[in-house]
Amino acid sequence: MNILDILDSINAVLWGPPSLILLFGTGLFLTFLLKGVQFRRLKYAFKLAFSREGNSADSGDGDISNFKALMTTLAGTIGIGNIAGVATAVTLGGPGAIFWMWVVGLLGMATKYAEALLAMKYRVKNSNGEFSSGPMYYIERGLGSKFKWLAVAFAFFGAFAALGIGNSVQSNSVADVASASFGVPAWVTGVVLVVFVTFLIYGGIQRISSVSSVVIPMMAIFYMFGAFIIIVINYDLIIPAFQLIFYHAFNPVAATGGFAGIIVAEAIRNGVARGIFSNEAGLGTAALIAGNAKADHPVKQALVAMTGTFIVTIVVCTFTGLTLIITGFWDQTGGLISGITHDPSLEAGALTAAAFGSQLGIIGEYIVSISIILFGSTTIIGWYVYGEKCIEYLTGNKGIAVYRIIYILACFLGTVVSLQTVWAFADMANALMMIPNLIGILLLWKVIRSETSDFFQNHYKAAK
Repeated sequence: MNILDILDSINAVLWGPPSLILLFGTGLFLTFLLKGVQFRRLKYAFKLAFSREGNSADSGDGDISNFKALMTTLAGTIGIGNIAGVATAVTLGGPGAIFWMWVVGLLGMATKYAEALLAMKYRVKNSNGEFSSGPMYYIERGLGSKFKWLAVAFAFFGAFAALGIGNSVQSNSVADVASASFGVPAWVTGVVLVVFVTFLIYGGIQRISSVSSVVIPMMAIFYMFGAFIIIVINYDLIIPAFQLIFYHAFNPVAATGGFAGIIVAEAIRNGVARGIFSNEAGLGTAALIAGNAKADHPVKQALVAMTGTFIVTIVVCTFTGLTLIITGFWDQTGGLISGITHDPSLEAGALTAAAFGSQLGIIGEYIVSISIILFGSTTIIGWYVYGEKCIEYLTGNKGIAVYRIIYILACFLGTVVSLQTVWAFADMANALMMIPNLIGILLLWKVIRSETSDFFQNHYKAAK
């Protein structure tokens, strides 16, 4: 048995039913604990995130505005998972997987809310005068020194995961797409990415957040505009597509011809797993950025943070899912549009590109290709912030300079080497980030409830 087989066996356990139940259950518990705050206060949350009032200079102590904090988080969250991840979910789980992505996204909003609230409450100022936050701080400061080992575990695996899933895996995907779609050699893509990444990470959180606040909205609109055109062109298929989603969330997809069919359990498993992969609710990544935001109460940034999960899962992933279902590229039987055939061996990203291309021609394929390149590049930057926060906790400022060099090197290597083993290591590291984070959240539930009650009873009317 080689190292890859061993890692796959470990990941089968780490990402098995117990972990998925823990993630799902945490979101469900927090939803009931907070009386559905993600539904009742969503409009106010978007106001805090996007209005001038919610991002004024006197919003409170912090390094960046609510909007910039959200965009920096989305830089790490809106990524290839929103394209390839959704395609994987619907091809393996059927249209019903989209429904379960919605469920885990809506529940995950409560988890993101809790992460950001605790991040703000237990954040600290570092030696540079900037705020530092994350699960490692609220685990240690909220639960006491006896839990420091859990905080250290999160930070260690967070720094490692950033090098893998957040960096070299992303640069590898970007290089593959740039080569296949535009004929750009992998090493050239690597050099360009290194220049881009170096320029941003040496500018610190201020430069990263400023660039993210411009690039993230533009690239999300660019991608969704292409999907929107396809959906509008086939407007008569929107209702049938939603009917498929809701029906197959609870009913198997029948086997026809060479198609083996899909059981409901596969729809649930793939929807939940890919939903988590796309929005990162429960991994603790949002908490690593939230503490930098300007806010005069932890609940304000918590509300802003949860809008990120709504944007990623309920908006972006839905656009991808509807496009795949409407064009028939979710299965091998032609889907809703008769006469369309495609190669069933297409990988997830290529499948989405083919779906766009079937309606918009070469322009549609370029929309997806360019989106993957942009999504992958910004994910590298977003995850660098995560990794730096973890290294800072473990080593102080003295370890950051070395980590930056390693991160830049990993970015280039990702474009020119095979990363199957790195993928497996990164999956393992993600799970080992998630477990300490969720333990911390569940043990600090009284703090989450208390801060929420304090805000809505004593500050909300004045803040509106």
